[in-house]
Amino acid sequence: MKSDRRIISEDKFNSKWGFVISCIGSSVRMANIWMFPYRAGEFGGAAFLIPYILFVVLIGFTGVIGEMAFGRAMQSGPLGAFKKAFEMKHSKLGTFIGLIPVIGSLGIAIGYSVIIGWILKFLADSITGNIVSQKDPADVFAGLSQNFGSIPWHLLGLILVLICMSFGIARGIEKVNKIMMPAFFVLFLFLAVRVAFLDGAAPGYSYLFKPDWPAMANPQTWVYAMGQAFFSLSLAGSGTVVYGSYLKSDVDIVSSAKYVAFFDTLAAFLAGVVIIPAVFAYGMEPNSGPGLLFITIPAVIRSIPFGQVFAVIFFLAVFFAGATSLMNLLESPVEALQKRLGWSRKASIVLVGTVTAVVGVFVEGSLLSPWMDSISIYVIPLGALLAGITMFWVCGSTFARNAVQLGRKRTLGNWFEPMTKYVFCGVAVLVYILGIFFGGIG
Repeated sequence: MKSDRRIISEDKFNSKWGFVISCIGSSVRMANIWMFPYRAGEFGGAAFLIPYILFVVLIGFTGVIGEMAFGRAMQSGPLGAFKKAFEMKHSKLGTFIGLIPVIGSLGIAIGYSVIIGWILKFLADSITGNIVSQKDPADVFAGLSQNFGSIPWHLLGLILVLICMSFGIARGIEKVNKIMMPAFFVLFLFLAVRVAFLDGAAPGYSYLFKPDWPAMANPQTWVYAMGQAFFSLSLAGSGTVVYGSYLKSDVDIVSSAKYVAFFDTLAAFLAGVVIIPAVFAYGMEPNSGPGLLFITIPAVIRSIPFGQVFAVIFFLAVFFAGATSLMNLLESPVEALQKRLGWSRKASIVLVGTVTAVVGVFVEGSLLSPWMDSISIYVIPLGALLAGITMFWVCGSTFARNAVQLGRKRTLGNWFEPMTKYVFCGVAVLVYILGIFFGGIG
């Protein structure tokens, strides 16, 4: 068992860029693709982008660096990190608190694995040409989204992700992200150029980027911009913490967080300039949620010349985004079994994969939406809040500053303590309360 733990401790990201790309992969999720474009248009276009970018910068330079540094300092994912933090105060409470982000990560992974199955089905139908020539996308999606409607595709997607994870951090997660994330950006960039030449695309760009300045006076614009930024940066006290635990001591965390925030925002913008102008070009509604991805976009694709090629590229890129995010979500419970119980990586993956598959099969259909809403509203932001409080308050300002400063040549400014202890933790409290009040804001 001791040798197992020694091997685990040595399995880290090979480089700063491998770590950064993997964190980008964890943060580029479905919310970037089906929610951001809709929110931007709904709350004032460019007027929404201003508070959104402000919150991305704020959260990226406080919450994201905090979770990265928390994991690295404790050399553990959330279960071990919270335990060690509270032991510094002679308390055993951390063992129980650390379960919350692990449960949240697994809960979202269960629902996410179902959505990955939908993406795989649409990718397969794009390759065969069925989605553009034979099958109505609405009928396909209706079949998939019913109870027990996507079991084969659901399990196939999950197995593919688990196989990639089984190779470890450097040879598995890091290598897969180094392939999938650059491919995602290249594919979406290609699609953005193609969409720009569609007749009638101009109103879509106006919807996204024309400023409706009075919208900035609407408190909901700021609330939803805050929620979009918070959830988009993958703050949950779990995945970013566990990736941080695999990070070497000579890496500058502040610099890493900067790149993660930038490329996560770029992914949201790319999704917006692909999806919304295409939807407007064919006179459809820019609705949010799965319907945009699995009904509206395929319907648009059917009308575009060389639509099959467009469909393959689109769903392949979306699969890359989904798969890298699912790896991050599953890594938290896998790491917990390895570090806390001394299990081998493969045994941990088998158990976590089995639980994800079995529960996921019963979540398929009518339970999926309430399942995902419950976890994302009540558990995920609570995990992020607890991580912020633990890192910046329980461990203390000196510990947090030293943890973030490690590997960094420039000294952190005096902004660090007030921005992390008061502003970020305050934002996390607001996200949690307002999320419950509005029934979800991210």
